[in-house]
Amino acid sequence: MKTSLSAIILLATQITTAGAHDVSGERVYETKGTKVTPVYKHELPGIPGKSIKGVLVEYEPGGFNASHTHAKSALIYATVLEGAVLSGINGGEVKTFTAGQNFTELPGDQHDVSANASKTEPAKLLAVFVVDTDEKILTIPLKP
Repeated sequence: MKTSLSAIILLATQITTAGAHDVSGERVYETKGTKVTPVYKHELPGIPGKSIKGVLVEYEPGGFNASHTHAKSALIYATVLEGAVLSGINGGEVKTFTAGQNFTELPGDQHDVSANASKTEPAKLLAVFVVDTDEKILTIPLKP
């Protein structure tokens, strides 16, 4: 049986080995060894109703997140800052991205696999979201 994984969880204040939480503290979905920290938020000037939000994703060795999608309006540009990250979108090939490399998720994409590629070294990525300002639920876990 194939296990789906994921990397980007928006608006979680902290993710631990026990599970993910949104800003209200409610459980979102299972994850292992990943911490997500919102680091930037700003409404886009001249584009009413749109905002940009930055999220730092830190993976412990072997860390991963559950498979998910994002808000229907979300366009995501992720850059690996440290280490190597595995990413697979829409049932496609799982690719390894290393420090300085990036990938994009388009509105409606399913992020199947996102994990630290290493069992011994940490990894970090910065995910930048362009999203409708009024979106409250930005990460939707997929049911197994």
